[in-house]
Amino acid sequence: MERHFGGPIPLYLKPKTIDEAVSLLASPGGQILAGGTDFYPALGERLPEGRVVDITGVSELRGISSDSEHIRIGGLTTWSEVIRTPLPRCFDALKAAAREVGSVQIQNRGTVAGNLCNASPAADGVPPLLALDADVELASAAGRRCMPLSDFLAGNRKTLRRADEILAAVLVPRRMENAASAFLKLGARRYLVISISMVAAVVQVDGGRVAEARVAVGSCSAKAQRLQDLEKQLAGLPAIAGIGGAVKADHLQELSPINDVRATADYRRDASLTLVKRALEQCVRSN
Repeated sequence: MERHFGGPIPLYLKPKTIDEAVSLLASPGGQILAGGTDFYPALGERLPEGRVVDITGVSELRGISSDSEHIRIGGLTTWSEVIRTPLPRCFDALKAAAREVGSVQIQNRGTVAGNLCNASPAADGVPPLLALDADVELASAAGRRCMPLSDFLAGNRKTLRRADEILAAVLVPRRMENAASAFLKLGARRYLVISISMVAAVVQVDGGRVAEARVAVGSCSAKAQRLQDLEKQLAGLPAIAGIGGAVKADHLQELSPINDVRATADYRRDASLTLVKRALEQCVRSN
């Protein structure tokens, strides 16, 4: 490694295949560079340390495809690609969230995998993917493994990704493709904002009643949370206007909002209650 201005220059590597990429990450010291929208701001004025493995040339990690069981979102797929790609209506919430990921320039560069691996409690892409019951696929030189996104996210800026792994894809089950979905976000201003609270809901209706509902809340805990007690109580209810009245403050007890410069914990909890009700009403109107 060369030295520059008294400090080491990191080794920059740009593999072309997933096998090359995971091979480079098999030895300690490698850092993944994808969209770079989180990578570079985190450095500030510092240079990266060790080896930088730029995976932007690995084409097999890009794009959205499907098989009989899943819709597969490659880890390098950008938020702009998510917005442009024709997808089933259950992805409407994810598309709405994609439009909230920073500016258009960030959406053009930022990747789905980067948003998840950064693991911010306020990551816009997380609640919609949790509501879609998504899994993540992790690739390493030892092979591939899958796990629920809810397990992968271990806390504030923490995941279960090992240093030698790449988040290769997000896998969304196809069984609720025709379900209505909604994403709502509250911030201190309209654009380019870190959320005070955000909610994603997916509602499947059968015979005029809720067959299945999934609701996830972000920015109100160390990681976004599914409201599973509420989901159970929504099943079987008439899918009609006023369904938001079924949501009670007790359904949000598992959340653990904090006080910070954007809002108090009490305000976050109250705002989340309102957003959950509105998201469910929006889903019912769409059916």
